[in-house]
Amino acid sequence: MRILLAGASGTLGRTLVPQLQQAGHTIVGVTRSPESAVRLRARGVQPLVADVLDRDRFLAAVRGQRADAVVHELTALSSAPTHYRSMRATNELRDRGTTHLLEAAVELGATRFLTQSIVFGYGYRRTHPPLVDEDAPFGQPEGAPTDGVHAALASTERQVLGTPGIEGISLRYGLFYGLDAPVVARMLRRQVLPVTRFEGKVPTVHHEDAAAATVAALTRGVPGSAYNVADDTPVSWRRHMTAAARALGAPAPFVVPAWLLRASLPYAAELMTRLDLRVTSERAHRDLGWTPRYPSVEDGWRAAAATR
Repeated sequence: MRILLAGASGTLGRTLVPQLQQAGHTIVGVTRSPESAVRLRARGVQPLVADVLDRDRFLAAVRGQRADAVVHELTALSSAPTHYRSMRATNELRDRGTTHLLEAAVELGATRFLTQSIVFGYGYRRTHPPLVDEDAPFGQPEGAPTDGVHAALASTERQVLGTPGIEGISLRYGLFYGLDAPVVARMLRRQVLPVTRFEGKVPTVHHEDAAAATVAALTRGVPGSAYNVADDTPVSWRRHMTAAARALGAPAPFVVPAWLLRASLPYAAELMTRLDLRVTSERAHRDLGWTPRYPSVEDGWRAAAATR
């Protein structure tokens, strides 16, 4: 396939590009940065320098090109979001950016469309059943400051799964980790990645596994479907960071009261101190033939440490 990849220079994009190429796909990579365009070209990707949120210029940039599929992996997160305002630009990419990418798909003649979603759309503060599948309520307001995030996730899925003529698929990823090992190691050594004693579970997925599921969904995903993409062992934030510290040779994360995290890092604290969510990825196993190479964060962080 010829694929328009929005977010080709992001963390997941950097993992996704070689896996797509190994599967025989050709990639046109969307980036706003001329510097990133140079790096993409060096990796065998045809760069397209454009701002997806600038509708007219973006559509003009894709005019005359063709693609079989569009993959939407755009975020505006250069670092982990800590405050609710940190998510505003990403929310816009999931809402208005999705609209423009769907228009681009029509211009390109693409009928397949994959969008990045995330399991946090099931709700940070709800009491969840023991195992959550894709039929559970998703993207619904909770009467909390996270409602903007949920609305944006609902928007991208509603648009992609409901547009006539588009074979839309949503990938509800767990919390990404792995390629960020150098940053995480540095933060742990500086003692700026705190944890609490809260033991709520956070679904996770290694970047390499997330990319593998995305490649599989291009050809095997059922149109109109959402897929949970998470490993087999959800863990608390504390266990996640403890596993990272052990693998990366960093000091154990320091423990702080939950109220302090909520006061100082309110958005990050939603997953660190409130979320308790276990999801099943059985649909992805069945339809996509996907299983995680790293079934636990211990496995994934050991692999990340070995390749630093």
